[in-house]
Amino acid sequence: MKCEEEMEYKCVECGFEIKTLFVQYSPGNIRLMKCENCKAVADEYVECELMIILIDLVLHKQKAYRHLLYNALNQETMNLEGLLWKSTMAFILLDAYRSLLLQRNEEQQGSSLSYSLLVSRSQKVSMDVFVGNLIFFCILLLAMRILLNKSVEISRCRNLFGAIVVSSYFKIFFIAMMVWEFPSSVIFIIDLFVFSSNTVALRVITECDLKRCIAACFTAHATKLLVTQLPMLLSTCCG
Repeated sequence: MKCEEEMEYKCVECGFEIKTLFVQYSPGNIRLMKCENCKAVADEYVECELMIILIDLVLHKQKAYRHLLYNALNQETMNLEGLLWKSTMAFILLDAYRSLLLQRNEEQQGSSLSYSLLVSRSQKVSMDVFVGNLIFFCILLLAMRILLNKSVEISRCRNLFGAIVVSSYFKIFFIAMMVWEFPSSVIFIIDLFVFSSNTVALRVITECDLKRCIAACFTAHATKLLVTQLPMLLSTCCG
């Protein structure tokens, strides 16, 4: 009989820490372990297909997020650092494309493309992606300290960063906008889904009250939106 190496996993039902998710008797023959706290199967997603997990993530089920953040991404066989870097790059690129989509919609009513317009567009993308996300994470860490009464050690910051990046998977729908034409309102619908998904992920890793997690995520997202849209608002007012 062979079982997984002892690592820290969590029960997807109650969040109680467990040592192993299953016992493997032979290839393809496993027995799922039960949680000592709630007596339920610790992680039923071990035997589920990827599509079922994705559906439950879209439905914002906390147990699906616990499986993803604590169990699926807690395997020694995975290159977690490499996965985090790839996810971060995808996060940045999709954010940049979101900014370009918004600018394209604004410029449809404007003049033809020029050098000054290209410079302005590059500055706007930089503001949205780098400055916007830097402010977003700083405000979120501050909100964790004030609203959620959580410390901000390096390990917690790393877990928070990974959870936010991974839970922003709804941004992948921006790729569809490269192929098909959608109204600009779709961008903000995707932003709303990202906000709600980030809230669930924050609640899972902090185990705090839902209202406080909503307030923390809303403050961070609202501040990011205000900072990135401020130059456009100022130019509109001055114009």
